[in-house]
Amino acid sequence: LCNCSSVGSAECNRTTGQCRCLPGYAGPGCHSCAHGFFPEQGSQHCQPCACSPAGTTSDQCDHSGKCQCKVGVTGLKCDRCSEGYYRFNETTCEPCQCNNHSQSCDSSTGTCLDCQENTEGKHCELCKEGFYRSTHPTHGCQHCPCSTVASTGTCHIQPGETVPRCDKCETGYTGLNCNQCDKGYYNSDSICVRCRCNGNVDLALSPSVCQPDSGECIGCLYHTTGFHCELCEEGYSRDPEGTNCTRKEATPGPEPTEFTTSAPNATKATSFSTAVLNSTLSPTTLQTIFPISSSDNSTSAFADVSWTQFNIIILTVIIIVVVLLMGFVGAVYMYREYQNRKLNAPFWTIELKEDNISFSSYHDSIPNADVSGLLEDDGNEVAPNGQLTLTTPMHNYKA
Repeated sequence: LCNCSSVGSAECNRTTGQCRCLPGYAGPGCHSCAHGFFPEQGSQHCQPCACSPAGTTSDQCDHSGKCQCKVGVTGLKCDRCSEGYYRFNETTCEPCQCNNHSQSCDSSTGTCLDCQENTEGKHCELCKEGFYRSTHPTHGCQHCPCSTVASTGTCHIQPGETVPRCDKCETGYTGLNCNQCDKGYYNSDSICVRCRCNGNVDLALSPSVCQPDSGECIGCLYHTTGFHCELCEEGYSRDPEGTNCTRKEATPGPEPTEFTTSAPNATKATSFSTAVLNSTLSPTTLQTIFPISSSDNSTSAFADVSWTQFNIIILTVIIIVVVLLMGFVGAVYMYREYQNRKLNAPFWTIELKEDNISFSSYHDSIPNADVSGLLEDDGNEVAPNGQLTLTTPMHNYKA
């Protein structure tokens, strides 16, 4: 008897008893799957393995249909690259080139994904912005010692050097790591601030301009002095415009001195006593009588302005004092008048009873004041005993 499988055989040879198997089936009765096929779960049918020829070591698969893949190849049919490999071709998958900073890359292009240890680039061969590659092979990419306030924050190591150098310092900063103040700046709370010398320092003579730690100006010019070259030296004063320091005009001493003026064609000199001039002439009149050189014009103009301002101040003070005195005198006078009126005012008390009127008066300061004039009336009489008689058309009252 043939005893052939109804699923895997096509017919049976009655003479030899051999079954003719369909493709994918094998065995005397065509009950098993041929090489390159696997039995389908829950049935007797055989399915082809369909393994990728480039990714497998054999065309045979297990009972679940999984093929035997090459190194770097994965998948049920071994048709794609494993993690860490890319470019599936006729031979195998190539490993990712990520310099040990990533475990995966794009399966088609090989671009590394998720670079670690502060690296970036197609193959994780570069350091991220703000990091530099250390000369020590095990250190990898290190953070740049550059402040983002004082520099761009990026750095690199030049050939022959072992420490990084900041790429570009911000204005006012200098040094290998942009941690120093440049010329013309000083350190103020770890921030470089421009020196303030009011334009009275020459960069050629004082390149630093001011002290790098305090900001005190170095080498003040044009007869200036002070922390910021804002003051004039002794013997000099600020001109009316407030820009330059000019030598002060010489102040005459207490002893009389003769001043002589002469014209180009004059033959006689006129002398004046300094004491007389100081007591009788104003600075403006002195300037009119005595010609002053052009170099001293700004100083005399400043003296004129000061004299005028002084006179205005004195006049203002005098006016204020006079007004205050007049107000004080007026207040005292009004107060005394008020007290006098209060003391001299009479007070009256009238007591009304059922059959008479009690009338009395008193005064705080004048006990014997004459009050008879206050009751001058044709119908009223004052008796000798001090009683006041009030007469009306119908009644006669005594007090």
